Amino acid sequence: MWAESTQFLFGFLALSSALLAFLLGLGILVVAWMYVADRLQTRQAIRHNFPVIGRFRYLFEHLGEFFRQYFFAQDREELPFNRAERGWAYRAAKDVDNTVAFGSTRDIHQRGSILFLNCPYPTLEEDAVEPAPLTFGSHAGRPYTTRTIVNISGMSYGALSGPAVRALSRGAKLAGCWLNTGEGGLAPQHLEGGCDIVFQIGTAKYGVRDLDGQLCDDKLREVAAHPQVRMFEIKLSQGAKPGKGGILPGVKVVDQIARIRGIRVGQDSISPNRHPDINNHHDLLDMIERVRRVTGRPVGFKAVMGAYGWLDLLFEEIHRRGIECAPDFITVDGAEGGTGAAPLPLIDMVGLSLREGLPLVVDRLTEYGLRERVRVVASGKLMVPGKVAWALCMGADIAATARGFMFALGCIQALQCNRNTCPTGITTHNPRLQRGLDPADKAVRVANYHRNLTHEVGLIAHSCGVPSPRALMRHHAREVQENGRSLPLDQLFPAPASRTVAGLERDGPSQAAP
Repeated sequence: MWAESTQFLFGFLALSSALLAFLLGLGILVVAWMYVADRLQTRQAIRHNFPVIGRFRYLFEHLGEFFRQYFFAQDREELPFNRAERGWAYRAAKDVDNTVAFGSTRDIHQRGSILFLNCPYPTLEEDAVEPAPLTFGSHAGRPYTTRTIVNISGMSYGALSGPAVRALSRGAKLAGCWLNTGEGGLAPQHLEGGCDIVFQIGTAKYGVRDLDGQLCDDKLREVAAHPQVRMFEIKLSQGAKPGKGGILPGVKVVDQIARIRGIRVGQDSISPNRHPDINNHHDLLDMIERVRRVTGRPVGFKAVMGAYGWLDLLFEEIHRRGIECAPDFITVDGAEGGTGAAPLPLIDMVGLSLREGLPLVVDRLTEYGLRERVRVVASGKLMVPGKVAWALCMGADIAATARGFMFALGCIQALQCNRNTCPTGITTHNPRLQRGLDPADKAVRVANYHRNLTHEVGLIAHSCGVPSPRALMRHHAREVQENGRSLPLDQLFPAPASRTVAGLERDGPSQAAP
């Protein structure tokens, strides 16, 4: 028995030694191959001058963004969303306790910080009221009425996976909010949850185009035939890439997406940087009226604010034509917003932030007497209660967020949305990665996130002494300035005087830049 055990042990050690020698030899061959390959190539100087070792530089560069997120970054210092914001969204989606202890980690003295003004006699719970119904499209054949203050912003099927869209649709139905389709057209996954839908008409007009790529009335009627489609939104620009159309890499254009968009499988989906048939404010109003007439639904447009003289021309033309021709809503997207892939210069340096763009639109509408006619939807990183409450203070009727609901789906901010390698299955069409996203489970999280976000916006409103979030006004908040002191928002953004539109005289050129 002892001899057999000894023989087995020596045999195992010999086999292990042989295996170790093989692996060591294989390793040496691999390193030798890398050394030769690095020395012969001339595309990367680091690898050529420092063979093998130089490869670690690129590995560490790739891993750096992930290590920073988990080990090195402070709670409030990351972009586009810091750990504190992501943590709040995750807890809200899971419907777990979202209270914290020992004080805030937010620097309230930092320039730009928003401080809401608590009232000595805050609203009691029994005095709080649900947001009043808000109607879009008083001049449309089928107006749309909603109570929600937060909705799901535009993310197309294609940019998102089928399971992700399915989860958003079901979750929106549970939450009672709308789901914007994004520019990629109407997919079965949008409809199957039974939620209200805003159909976005992008510059390529996917889903409502004819064979020549032109807007098609028959396709509009086909989309409007779905009772869930409540409104249409004409996208002029979006936060991720103002001045450039949608970008969906060919690796994400699978069969169903190709059919919906009317393009080839595997072909890059590149939308024009604007609607070819909208050259000015006359054309924009013509398209709004056409879509509203054909579909019977409320119609608005989405834009990032930049040069603002065009709003004056647009609003003056509305008064010349008649107030019924006005857009039923304007979605103001901030340049800091956007889930889509885009060139870095556009993401970083083009367009006004929502902080400037939102009051600009609200005040222009007020000046021209159109504020009650045109609803305002604010979009641009409004994923936590304080930012939604700020948007309501500034005059928005409704807030919309995309990335907030992506976090509710389980997004970990891996920054791989455009690579078809999303590890959570949200922005990939890889079936293996999609299997990790259970639409039934994530739909509940979407609804939880919406409910808790709405609830905590209400907490801020009640602290300010108003019974409902839409009662928040600019005098309910202040913004910290460079010297560390704060000024009220109604002083930083004073209410404009109304203009007399008939025979209107304006100072300066209409196309003046901000």
